[in-house]
Amino acid sequence: MTQPTAIRRVPGSGRGSLSDHLDTALHLAAGGLPVLPLRRGKVPFGNCSACRHSVCGDRPHMKAAGPCLCPAPCHAWAAATTDPHVLTSPSWATAWRQAVAVAYHPGGAGLTVVDLDDEAAIEWARQSLPPARTVPTTRGEHWIYQGTTRSVNGVRPGVDIKSTMAYARWLGPGTGTVTELPDVVCALTVKDTSPARPTAHAVSVPAPAGGGACPHRTPAYLERGIAMAEQRITEARSAIHTTVYRTFLAVLSTHGRCGCLTDAHVARLFTAAQAKGESTRHCTDAWVNARTALGM
Repeated sequence: MTQPTAIRRVPGSGRGSLSDHLDTALHLAAGGLPVLPLRRGKVPFGNCSACRHSVCGDRPHMKAAGPCLCPAPCHAWAAATTDPHVLTSPSWATAWRQAVAVAYHPGGAGLTVVDLDDEAAIEWARQSLPPARTVPTTRGEHWIYQGTTRSVNGVRPGVDIKSTMAYARWLGPGTGTVTELPDVVCALTVKDTSPARPTAHAVSVPAPAGGGACPHRTPAYLERGIAMAEQRITEARSAIHTTVYRTFLAVLSTHGRCGCLTDAHVARLFTAAQAKGESTRHCTDAWVNARTALGM
């Protein structure tokens, strides 16, 4: 899918006066980005009286095309539109007068936003993710990729994924190139499907044999990746099982196909997980399921 023109060139930063918000929204919509107004608190407008308490049937609407045809900017991300007639309609006029910002639906434009909330998260992205279109935020950065995935908050400390069924605040076009959504981001959004209890027999889990082109810029790139994975597991204070599984997914998606990942690296990850209370069999199950999820 071709990236929206709005991501490549749009005047303004989205931080202007209230009277600028509709103009910004119309520019974005003309470039192919579905937009909606945000009210005080930088959140979507609540449902109107006709849609309150889901009497309009908005629950199906939130999952897919549904029966609610409310002309007001109801239903959060599902209200996002590129239609200038809707954006300038009387039913949206009150919302624009009260708006404090403009948001957009990344998934509706075939995009994914990796929301990095602090310096530590930004440093993780620089070490673990390929380059992307970068937009400064109040506390961190948005990294924008071409492609869609599930939207999940808190996939790791300070990192949210915003794509389908989510909205992101428009803070300007940013700099850099919108590149293809990497597997490591998709892996972070995958729910833990490994069993709650270990299987009866342990399974040998040598490192993947690889065979693909090596993307590592230097040997230190792999070492940093393993060290950050160990740190992520070690610092987890809750949902240890899920953290271990997602960390295995992230490591395999980034380092598992070129043959550089060794048995020693795998052992380091298992050791970190076992120090948090995971059994060897449980680690084995999570590793095997992670490889299966990535088709390895």
